[in-house]
Amino acid sequence: MYAIVNIGGIQFKVAQNQYIYAPKMEGETGSSVTFDRVLLVQDGDKVEVGAPLVNGVKVTGRILEHVKGDKVIVFKKKRRKGYAVKNGHRQQFTKVQIEKIG
Repeated sequence: MYAIVNIGGIQFKVAQNQYIYAPKMEGETGSSVTFDRVLLVQDGDKVEVGAPLVNGVKVTGRILEHVKGDKVIVFKKKRRKGYAVKNGHRQQFTKVQIEKIG
């Protein structure tokens, strides 16, 4: 069984007991979260597609930790002009374990 869920504007294919790294969300470590924007649910041979959302289906999970992604280097340069700027960025994510679909 799996579902496709919209979390923070990004679509994730989730299954039970799976870990995902979603965009940073409110909540403390160990707290429970519910995702109600379910786009598709597949259970065996039965596939239920929403238009745009599937009614009555929610995905619950537990926040495991808040983490940072890998550093991305942003380097800008204009040749022969003496212009060079180097910046770095680390995106923040929330590690969520999917507990239940339904």
